[in-house]
Amino acid sequence: RIVRGQTPVSLQTNKPNVCADRFEDWGKNESNCAVPEFAGNPPATWKWVLGPMILYVCERLVRIYRSHQKVVITKVVMHPSKTLELQMKKKGFSMEVGQYVFIQCPSVSRLEWHPFTLTSAPEEDYFSAHIRIVGDWTQALYEACGGDKPEQQDAWKLPKVAIDGPFGTASEDVFRYEVVMLVGAGIGVTPFASILKSVWYKHIQNNQDVFTKKIYFYWLCPETQAFEWFADLLQSLERQMADKDMADFLSYNIYLTRWKDTEAAHFRVHHEAENDPITGLKQKTLYGKPNWDNEFANIASNHPRSKVGVFLCGPPQLGKSLEKQCLSHSEADVKFIFNKENF
Repeated sequence: RIVRGQTPVSLQTNKPNVCADRFEDWGKNESNCAVPEFAGNPPATWKWVLGPMILYVCERLVRIYRSHQKVVITKVVMHPSKTLELQMKKKGFSMEVGQYVFIQCPSVSRLEWHPFTLTSAPEEDYFSAHIRIVGDWTQALYEACGGDKPEQQDAWKLPKVAIDGPFGTASEDVFRYEVVMLVGAGIGVTPFASILKSVWYKHIQNNQDVFTKKIYFYWLCPETQAFEWFADLLQSLERQMADKDMADFLSYNIYLTRWKDTEAAHFRVHHEAENDPITGLKQKTLYGKPNWDNEFANIASNHPRSKVGVFLCGPPQLGKSLEKQCLSHSEADVKFIFNKENF
C-alpha cells in the first residue's frame, strides 16, 4: 500500500474532474468540494506477477524433467590441444544446427551446469560437444572420462551426465540465405562445425530444400594448436567435396594471427608442400588478419542481387567491425545481414 489514491468515499464529495482547478475553495460550504482524503491502494502487484511466475515455474519443471532423462555417452574422443569430444544419445532428443545444451556431471558437481555448443549435425544419430579443458570443472570432467589415462576406458566406467536443452541461437537461420559468411575466432568455431556437417549431409542426400548455394568460411586463430581438433573435419569435407565435384561450394580461409619465430621458419620450409604444414589442408593458411573491406567487396561483386547472411562467433570488437562492414557494403542489389552468437 505504498502507492496512495483518493478513497471511494472522498470521490463522492471531491470529484477530480470538477474540483481539480478549484483547490483554493476545498472545504468551503459553497464550493461543494470537500478536502480529499487519500489512503493506500489495495494490493494489485500479484495480478502482474502471477502470470509470469506460473510460466517460469512451468518452464523450470520442464527443464528439471528433461535434465533427469537418461543420457548415454557412446564415445569419448580425445583431440589435440586438450579438447574433449563427448558423443551422446538421449531418447527423444532433437536438435537444429548451431544450438547448445547445458551439461551437468554429478560426479564432478551436482550444482554446476555449463553451456556447450553442439558440434554434431541433426542428420547424425548422436549429438556431440567439444569441450576445451581450461578450468577446474572441465579438468575434472576430462579426468572422469579417462583423458589422463593411457588405456581405453570401459563404457560402464564413464561418468553419468545430465543434459538440459537444446536451446536456440542465431545460427539456426543460416539456411535462410543463399550466400553465407561464417566467421569464427578460436574456439568460437564450434557452432559452425554443426552447420558445415549438416550442409554436407543435405547435399549428399540430394535435399532439394537447401537454399544455401555458397558458404564463405573464415577462421581466425591466435595459435597453431587451436587448429588441430577442427582440422580433421575440414580435411574430411575437403576430400568429400572434391570427390563430389563440389569444391566451389565451400570457400574457407584460415588465418593465424600470432606465431613464434621458430614456427615461422618451419612454415617457410614447408610452404611449397602440397598440403598446408599447419592444418594439412590443400588451402594454405594465411597469416595476420583478414582485410574485411576487400572480403566484403569481393563477395558483393560475386553475388549481386543477393542477401548475404553474416554469422559471427567471436569477441565483441570483431563483431563491431563486421557489423560496420555489413552496413557500408549493403547496397540496392546486395544486402549483408549481421547475426552474432554469444562468445
